[in-house]
Amino acid sequence: MTKTNDDITKAMDAQSLKLDIQRHLRYTLAKSKYSTTQWDKFRSVALTALDRLHDRWIDTQEHYYDVDAKRVYYISMEFLIGRLLDNMLVNLDILDEVKEALHELGMDYDQVKENEFDAGLGNGGLGRLAACFLDSMATLGIPGYGYGIRYDYGIFQQQIKNGFQIEKPDMWLRFGNPWDIVRPKVYYGVDFYGETVPYTDSDGQLRFKWVNTQKVNALAYDTPIPGYKNDVVNNLRLWKASSSKALDLQSFSQGEYIDAVRDSQLQENISRVLYPNDKVFVGQELRLKQEYFLVSATLRDILRRFKKVHNDWRKFPDKVSIQCNDTHPNLAIPELMRVLMDDEGLTWETAWDITRRSINYTNHTVLPEALETWPVPLMRNLLPRHLQIIYEINKRFLNHVRDSFGNDVNKVRRMSIISEGEKPSVQMATLGIVGSKKVNGVAKLHTDLIKKTIFKDFVELYPDKFVNMTNGITPRRWLKQCNPKLSDLITKEIGNGWITDLNQLKKIDKLADDKKFRERFTEIKRENKLDLIDFIESQYSLKLNPDSIFDIQIKRIHEYKRQLLVALHTAMLYNKIKANPDADFQPRTVLFSGKAAPGYTMAKLHIKLINSIAEKINTDPDTKGKLSCLFLENYTVSLAERLIPAADLSEQTSTAGMEASGTGNMKFALNGALTIGTLDGANIEIREEVGEENIFIFGLTETEVEEKRREGYNPRDYYNSIPELQEVMNQIRDGFFEPDSPELFHPIIRAILDEGDYFMVLADFQSYIEQQQEVEKLYKDQKTWIKKAIHNVARMGKFSSDRTISDYCEQIWECKRIDPPGNKKPAKSGKKN
Repeated sequence: MTKTNDDITKAMDAQSLKLDIQRHLRYTLAKSKYSTTQWDKFRSVALTALDRLHDRWIDTQEHYYDVDAKRVYYISMEFLIGRLLDNMLVNLDILDEVKEALHELGMDYDQVKENEFDAGLGNGGLGRLAACFLDSMATLGIPGYGYGIRYDYGIFQQQIKNGFQIEKPDMWLRFGNPWDIVRPKVYYGVDFYGETVPYTDSDGQLRFKWVNTQKVNALAYDTPIPGYKNDVVNNLRLWKASSSKALDLQSFSQGEYIDAVRDSQLQENISRVLYPNDKVFVGQELRLKQEYFLVSATLRDILRRFKKVHNDWRKFPDKVSIQCNDTHPNLAIPELMRVLMDDEGLTWETAWDITRRSINYTNHTVLPEALETWPVPLMRNLLPRHLQIIYEINKRFLNHVRDSFGNDVNKVRRMSIISEGEKPSVQMATLGIVGSKKVNGVAKLHTDLIKKTIFKDFVELYPDKFVNMTNGITPRRWLKQCNPKLSDLITKEIGNGWITDLNQLKKIDKLADDKKFRERFTEIKRENKLDLIDFIESQYSLKLNPDSIFDIQIKRIHEYKRQLLVALHTAMLYNKIKANPDADFQPRTVLFSGKAAPGYTMAKLHIKLINSIAEKINTDPDTKGKLSCLFLENYTVSLAERLIPAADLSEQTSTAGMEASGTGNMKFALNGALTIGTLDGANIEIREEVGEENIFIFGLTETEVEEKRREGYNPRDYYNSIPELQEVMNQIRDGFFEPDSPELFHPIIRAILDEGDYFMVLADFQSYIEQQQEVEKLYKDQKTWIKKAIHNVARMGKFSSDRTISDYCEQIWECKRIDPPGNKKPAKSGKKN
């Protein structure tokens, strides 16, 4: 029997997939065998996957209405989703069938998937966490929605020229995005500027209108988010700014066409680029516009969906839970108040009760200076009604503070949403605490720190409001997808239940003593290293030694993350080789990757220093086969997927007390790398899980860092007492690594020796190199090293984002898993995390 198009688009076998790919090439893309490009091949495969997602997508959304599910709305300025093809096919469980179909068509899957652009809609961990959470919500059957902005340009494309970072626009949409669907009838007008006008309603109540505003439309683009093998497809909705006005033909006829076009483009700038530099006023205004644009459109959408089924606003918190990912979406609090009062006619008390029971706030920093604030004059100009509401919230809240603590002037000042002084500002974290149901940190240490430092006063007032939600990563992308050989080995030994219940990895713990398992584990690590070696040789013409320790640090470039510490150690190793080229030396390959914020001069100088050290090492014949160093440009999710499976050593070197959590540490350990790190962020919990004998911990603790600062830390004491450190610092100062510009790195030396070394690089250096010596000693004993690597993989169950989302559901959102449409049960995979 001949298959119909409907049969073909639903079937999951290789033959049907092959027919569907051919159909899309010819009838959707209008391409022949002579005109088909690699991009066309990728698009045809993506469209074939979408054919199988659409029924599940529609059925899932209808099912949520049918069962009147409580829905979770995750609002984030960033979603670092990367490439989606692998992820879609893995979760649909048709990756092997698609590979077979393409092979029969004379195409290579690995070549086809390389044509997808990374969707770089985030700066780093914040956005990647949001992406992992969406995957877990769908896999667990949680009625979850992601809401963000469809930036025309994501995080900049980084190029390295003469060792310096150069920023280029990230044109990820140059050929369009095959995964999203524009919803031309789903758009909302978002207001800015204007003024508030009081009036009395028919009941004699004082009300306010926001009038004379400038309007920008928010247009919806939807991307399906499939769960793993469970027929659930949730939704990521991204908003694009568009002009609310058609071009004025009269202006055109009067020669003002350019002005009309300019005004339209200014409105559309809101979604033009991810996080513009906010160091100048215009940039601040655009950033605040982005935040309100996201919040306003999202809340209107949430309220529309609620009102389809319900007309009793008291039920809103029972059917809606809103999670603000960091302070950026916290304008949701005054916006929900505004809509409920001004548009829906509710009283202040009712609106406030609904708001405080519906909205939650995730904090991502322990640094007071990193907490977001907005100048009152800026907010008064841009969002006058919201500032009015914030002032009223603050007045009522401070009355409550006085009732609770008496007239403690200093406490009242510290807890005020509006800071005092010549330049008053709105404290967005404080607004988030006051207006939310729950506030969470993202690792145990982080949560403890915010409770005893920056939010101490609020914990006294609301002791039950603050909870910990240790971050996690999705094992679908960060093991099954990015490390298929290790994934297959694990599945062969213990079955595939670990894919949705990562705690099942504990079953391989005992296999660390199984010789055959260890040997295959070792082979896979080497094969992954060889794959990375081939990639680096093709891109950088640098040949690496597969027998060397692959020592990798990949993350945003920042002084507190201390790439400088790793660079100093690498230079010290070079000096060690030069001092005795014939001595026995444990080979090592040091790989860096990450982006520095365009305006962060010191971080960009660190990149240049790393590249200068690498140039010196890689061009010296004495280091051949012994030491290599490389900074890989343009760090992306896809590059991380190449690097992480090949890593032997994971560098997690942040100054203790400064990293909220980190998730790169989890990804490396899950893929069999050992961690060298401080007791910071989630490193502490990783040590608890894997065992202190299976991790290399160095440096001061958070408490010791604070004590050293109080006592008076002098970095020159360490500079003078550690000869190897002094030699490297002098080389950097004297231009050894940059002879054509010997003073180039003086700002780095000044920051360390003359300006207090705020990030304690020198204080931790000796402890760090001692642990690195332990690394080298252990690596020579490959049997023991591999055992420890297996223990790391086996004990990472806690760090699944499935567990994190389950914790959110239980402790914050109070929502339940919904069985898939038609009562189809997800594939059996053991108890959910």
